[in-house]
Amino acid sequence: MPNPFHNPYAESELSSNNWDLINGETVEKDLSLSTDVIIVGTGAGGGITAEILSKAGLKVIMIEEGPLRHSDQFKMMEKFAYPDLYQEAAARKTADKAINIMQGRTVGGSTTVNWTSSFRTPEQTLAHWQKEHGVKGITEQTMKPWFEWAEKRLNIHPWQMPPNKNNQILKDGMEKLGYHAKVISRNVKGCANLGYCGMGCPINAKQSMLVSTIPTALNNGATLLSRTRVNQLIFDTEKVTGVAIQFMDSQGQLRQRKGLIHAKHVVLSAGAIGTPAILMRSKIPDPYQLIGKRTFIHPVNLTAAIYNEKIEAASGAPQSIYSDTFQWPSDNSIGFKLEVPPMHPLLTATMMNGFGEEHANMMQNFSHFQSILALLRDGFHEQSTGGEVKLDNNLYPVLDYPISQYLWDGIKKSYAVMMEVQFATGAQQVIPLHQDAQLVKNWNAAKKLLQTLPMKPLRAKLFTAHLMGGCPLGSSEKMSVVNNSLQHHQLEGLSIIDASVFPTSLGVNPQLSIYGMSARAATLLSESLVKK
Repeated sequence: MPNPFHNPYAESELSSNNWDLINGETVEKDLSLSTDVIIVGTGAGGGITAEILSKAGLKVIMIEEGPLRHSDQFKMMEKFAYPDLYQEAAARKTADKAINIMQGRTVGGSTTVNWTSSFRTPEQTLAHWQKEHGVKGITEQTMKPWFEWAEKRLNIHPWQMPPNKNNQILKDGMEKLGYHAKVISRNVKGCANLGYCGMGCPINAKQSMLVSTIPTALNNGATLLSRTRVNQLIFDTEKVTGVAIQFMDSQGQLRQRKGLIHAKHVVLSAGAIGTPAILMRSKIPDPYQLIGKRTFIHPVNLTAAIYNEKIEAASGAPQSIYSDTFQWPSDNSIGFKLEVPPMHPLLTATMMNGFGEEHANMMQNFSHFQSILALLRDGFHEQSTGGEVKLDNNLYPVLDYPISQYLWDGIKKSYAVMMEVQFATGAQQVIPLHQDAQLVKNWNAAKKLLQTLPMKPLRAKLFTAHLMGGCPLGSSEKMSVVNNSLQHHQLEGLSIIDASVFPTSLGVNPQLSIYGMSARAATLLSESLVKK
């Protein structure tokens, strides 16, 4: 019987599998390479694309800014995981510092550190794209086989084990209030229910790109460059022909060593911040000024509760229950989906209010904490225009994300729903995570508190781990950067296969949407490239 926890990157394995791995930390001279396809980024889009193109017999080079880390190096400790596996050591924020952005920066991208929640793109979202954004050929029916393929490939199934107490409270509270809650599907195989998904799976149960598609691509002869930054694309007036790269040191800082890679085709899969940044640094044609605009997140606000019994919200599958009761309101207000976050010590400490002794006293309740989060579905309303990726003076990307009154109304409404759920399940005290909030002891006090809280940036504590848009797909060049096959409208030899092609946010955790969309686009691309 094969070992379900097999680590293909272990030193004992690397000597026999003959993989072509290049670590930018140790490159001793400038490089010049050539290949059929360059894939920039190794997350959900890049990983799927690499497997499909390499299986078609194409020579592939994968490029990743982050380090190559594997299960032997995942220590289930926040102090190691956040600096090593996340963008800006998990301290990335929007331009005004009002929204924390949790985004992976390692081989496998965010799939290495996400919480495994897997949802197909909602039919309502796909229909909206067709009606409002000129998307064609991408419907619930046409995407069904691609989602089915991804679910089979990555072992995505509804979670079969009982939810931990953190998730159970969401289920119980919604049902007590007359609403519904459902089981989340997860991309895991042999999961031990540890709860440390956000720090890299130490037993390779999470079917991230790191342990699934990337090893397959490497077995098919692909090359993987880690600690390597793509500075810009190489192109002429009609066609992209390669990329200019720069190697990075062990701290993620740029080294002097550089390189050029030439290819028949380039795929950008660097995510909804990274992909627009590369296009802007490259001065790619943008006749309708679309690149980086209408970038969307799921703004996330949270409430925390203290219960008499221990919750131990850091243990067990991080997310196994959700509710979409409020996701598609009929009154044109913003929709939101309810889930829970895992509450590890450092993550929890950054969320909680207070300083010094006040904060320390709050953290004494750590084992008794429970939290609920709301994912706000941005991009479906005229007041819901998202943000913009820009370049700073050093040509690094920054996301500017103003929060409209439309969004603030949704944040306030979702605070109320989450607090009511917690009191309905016996919480002793509840607090919305807001700089001016205090713990309250009953639902009536909660309602009064919410009326007094200013809904302003840097007062409400907001987060996101879901980044979408900025290079939307569509039929019209005036409304989109890529066509319905995810190939660039103006330049040949360039595809964008990641979440930046979504015209709006999704309303659900995005990884399965990216897997399905990427499988479709990569299959179409492989067919066209093999013919050439």
